Amino acid sequence: MMNLSTRKWIRFDRNEWAGSFGDIGTDLPLILGMILAVGLDGASVFVMFGLMQVLTGLVYDLPMPVQPLKAMAVLVITQKIGGNVLAGAGLAIGMLMLLLSTSGLLDRLASAIPLCVVRGVQMGLGLSLASLALKTYVPALGWQGYALASVGFVVTVTLWGNRRLPAALFVVALGLAYALAFRLRLSDIAGGVGFSLPKPHAPSWSDIWTGFLVLALPQLPLSLSNSVIATRQTLEDLFPERRISTRRIGITYGLMNLASPWLGGIPVCHGCGGLAGHHAFGARTGGSVVLYGFLYIGIGLFFSRVLTQVLEVFPLPILGVILLFEAMVLLLLIRDVAAASKRGMGIAVLVGLLAFTLPQGYLIGLVVGCVLYYGFKRFAQEETA
Repeated sequence: MMNLSTRKWIRFDRNEWAGSFGDIGTDLPLILGMILAVGLDGASVFVMFGLMQVLTGLVYDLPMPVQPLKAMAVLVITQKIGGNVLAGAGLAIGMLMLLLSTSGLLDRLASAIPLCVVRGVQMGLGLSLASLALKTYVPALGWQGYALASVGFVVTVTLWGNRRLPAALFVVALGLAYALAFRLRLSDIAGGVGFSLPKPHAPSWSDIWTGFLVLALPQLPLSLSNSVIATRQTLEDLFPERRISTRRIGITYGLMNLASPWLGGIPVCHGCGGLAGHHAFGARTGGSVVLYGFLYIGIGLFFSRVLTQVLEVFPLPILGVILLFEAMVLLLLIRDVAAASKRGMGIAVLVGLLAFTLPQGYLIGLVVGCVLYYGFKRFAQEETA
């Protein structure tokens, strides 16, 4: 095991602080939605989510994100699937991903998927994030929301890439200033502040089996395409000096989900969108996700009783601005395919549109993209034979 004391490159400077907010627009709404939908214990969810962030930042020394499993979160919120089944689903997908990783099947699958298809998956996620930002978050407060988002957008564009004055710190400060001025009443939350610890949780074998069928199987295609394969490619794009294998990403994905449910944590994954978001707002080391993790741990330990009130005061249009720039980073990754091959570009765009528009679109796009790529490749070989 590597000695953590030798990892001198983990930083906690202003850029890591700014980058730590790069994924908050995706994570917070899903986490809060699950807590409210099925009555999950807020302290358990937030402390374990934060702890997974901290451990991942230390293990990878990179702004490797930890995110809620999106397909599972949507199903839990819309169908009111209980916490026991959710915990069982986390254990089920953890065991499955660990098996795929340690057996080598995950590496073979990743090597068989061409770059243009991975770029299409990244494009699909970018379109989804941009759509969420523009359709849901930015209009949330009416004309005030549009004005707030416009200011946040201008600030971000003006300070984009500035290492001395990171944009995210100013954008988040803008959101907090708005909340303090117009939405937050300290009397509403002061009485509910207190200390809470995660509660032990023991899913039954029935919970694990049910969770596997109703939550883990619908989640698996998105996890393979976005959480593992596209994340590894995004790491290579943004940190070419680091060589992180698909197998390693799959193993940490699996281990997180084998540990977190026992103390009431939600199922989690890595993700290329969160990685792009942290990087876009300045993060270059694991310090950003460590800081981000401690934010969640602090909320869970001391503010879980007033969680809804605290989170509802932060303006959604500001989260929309953060999401929009996260989406932009993902969408721009398609440039290398566009420069290399018109056919590859066409496949990438098709995969992205399928992933964005269809139920189970990531799986459908993945399969269609691979069939087209290898079909064209075989046809070209036959023509030259």
